Amino acid sequence: MDLNFLPKLPKANLDDRAYEDLIQECLLRIPRYCPEWTNYNASDPGITLVELFAWLTDQMLYRFNQVPRRNYITFLEMMGIRLNPPKPAQTNVTLYLSASLPETYTIAAGVEVATERTDTEEAVVFSTDRPLAIGLPSIRHFLSAQTIEERPSILRDRFSGTWSLRPDGEWEGVELSFFDERPQDGNCFYLVFDPDPPIAGNVIAVTFKGEAATSTGIDPERPPRRWEAWNGHQWESVLLQEKDDRTQGFSFSEITRNGGNPLRGADVILHCPQNWLVETFSTYRGRWLRCICDQIDHDRPKYLQSPRIFGLSVRSLGGTVAATQSTRIRNEILGESDGSPGQVLQLQSTPILPREEGEYLLVTPIGSMPQRWQEVNDFSESGINDLHYTLDSLTGEIQFGPLIREPNQMRDRTQALVGGPQALAGGRDLRGRTNDPEEETRGRENQYGAIPPRGASIMMVSYRTGGGLRGNVQAGTIRILKSAVPYVARLTNYDNARDGADGESLDSAVMRVPKMLRTRDRAVTAEDFENLAIQAGRGAIARSRCLSSTQKESAGIVELVLVPQLDLKAIEQGQGIAPENFSLSPTLLTQVLAYLDERRLLGVEIHCREPEYVGVSVQTEIALEPEYNNPGAQQDILHKLQVALYRFLNPLIGGPDGEGWPFGRPVYSSDIITLFQAIRGVRYLGTIQLFEFRYQDNNWARILPREPAIDPGPLGLICSWYDSKIRSNHVINLLQ
Repeated sequence: MDLNFLPKLPKANLDDRAYEDLIQECLLRIPRYCPEWTNYNASDPGITLVELFAWLTDQMLYRFNQVPRRNYITFLEMMGIRLNPPKPAQTNVTLYLSASLPETYTIAAGVEVATERTDTEEAVVFSTDRPLAIGLPSIRHFLSAQTIEERPSILRDRFSGTWSLRPDGEWEGVELSFFDERPQDGNCFYLVFDPDPPIAGNVIAVTFKGEAATSTGIDPERPPRRWEAWNGHQWESVLLQEKDDRTQGFSFSEITRNGGNPLRGADVILHCPQNWLVETFSTYRGRWLRCICDQIDHDRPKYLQSPRIFGLSVRSLGGTVAATQSTRIRNEILGESDGSPGQVLQLQSTPILPREEGEYLLVTPIGSMPQRWQEVNDFSESGINDLHYTLDSLTGEIQFGPLIREPNQMRDRTQALVGGPQALAGGRDLRGRTNDPEEETRGRENQYGAIPPRGASIMMVSYRTGGGLRGNVQAGTIRILKSAVPYVARLTNYDNARDGADGESLDSAVMRVPKMLRTRDRAVTAEDFENLAIQAGRGAIARSRCLSSTQKESAGIVELVLVPQLDLKAIEQGQGIAPENFSLSPTLLTQVLAYLDERRLLGVEIHCREPEYVGVSVQTEIALEPEYNNPGAQQDILHKLQVALYRFLNPLIGGPDGEGWPFGRPVYSSDIITLFQAIRGVRYLGTIQLFEFRYQDNNWARILPREPAIDPGPLGLICSWYDSKIRSNHVINLLQ
């Protein structure tokens, strides 16, 4: 069945005449009905009356044209379609303690943190998703290896026989070198922590005590080493920023320069993985950290000799926990029941996030014990005694079971379909019909779901509200603790909050429903996978592309390329979107894969990844019309040019049709010419140069100017280049 008519139905106008059309129609009728009226000037009182009634008619036609939209909404309601609520953003929040504690300290789940409130924007509130345990880390083994291994097997115990553990938890002993006497690339050492303390996700400070003015030959600002931790699947980086290594690559350069004593120790602050699992390598068991001598970069000075230490200790400074944009509301009184079927109650805060354990409705009848009611999607399977209710996540409406009058004819037909002809009452045919007209029209009332007794108190025990694009806040903006938590001194988010999405609009639902009817909630064709991937993101996925069989030779494997949804408000201010914001979070990938896994065919394997983004920087000269030869007008045009570039070279709203840059489409100099010439005030353009940026070796690298086009490849996506330090890489010189 072709369902392409559905998206067009709400946009159809039963009467497409506009205000100007109505005025012109009246003017054409004047000579016929009022030939003596010859003055049609706008100042004529008669024309004023014509304009007045044209305006009134236009308002009437506007309401009249809403009939198809109203019918379509009713159609969606009959199908049980509801608009998707906003999706909350997620990030990791790091909380720092005011001092080290003598025992494990647990911060309960649900701690509310927020961004700072400004004159123009309200604070965005986040709540921690789980308890955070800050333990007492203890180093059990110090091991070294000459070569790096994914799963280390050849290890040398450096503590054995030469170092001892003091009562305060510090290791000390004779001078100990980390690497070979002449360090080679791949030399590494491992710190194995006691598996018992709960230190997963902790921020730990490893204190190294070395000798003053150790000559290692490295550049202290760029030491050739990297810190990693084993998360159960791979080694991940745990040194968040270079300034967290206060030993400066074990050179102790800064301490010595400031007159300090390295023998008193310097810290390396590491952010351990939240899933820091206990693992056994060789014969050693615990949580694993390692430091690797990384001297591949020829631009960085290498270690001339191995660093040496005399003491080693560790302590916890705080911890990192996942947080979701939400505010929890508890024990909200909704009122008393009037005892009528289908009654509707309203929650004060909307939208409502997906319910968790402990979020339910509590009904307390007069003189009886409180009853816990259960939320259901609909009342189709609810009996008269079932304590069921529905909750619309977008509007916050709570509804109890309705009382529906059903004709006997419908009831008997249903019985015939379920139980066969023998289930029919006497005197009825196979279609449930009878010769008695009164019997045919008589029906019965069915109650779907129980009704709270009259006078019963109704309370929502707990629910969470939040969500939307505004939750995708930048790194370092979450700094406020909404309520005091003992021993917590400060907090921050080192990563951008991501995956937040606004609630679904009716226009979006209009486009979603035909796709939903085509897929039937199963993934078979490439289009099915693309549509279901977007549905799985609940607003966090903007675009998806399924590789065709010619692009993917492995049979039984479906590869999806996903583009996340982002907040684009900064573009109108002349600011671009940082390329790293287009990366897919592990949480979102897991959510999409789990959703598709329930709807795929047996034997089909699904892979999801990001497209290859190609940054474009534009350098050109523009001459303006003479009337724009003043600083204010020039700045305004420069702003418009940058906004136009950020909008046009955009994976979400860019491209010739404004629906996102097409996969694999190159960008030509002629595209930029056409874009700029449409802006008022531009007289002519000089030479246009396009610079290409590609992600290489964990960094964005600039490639020489490309003429006449930049080709992103079959599944590449063009994006306008953005640099957080200088805000833009678009060099536009305005000529006088």
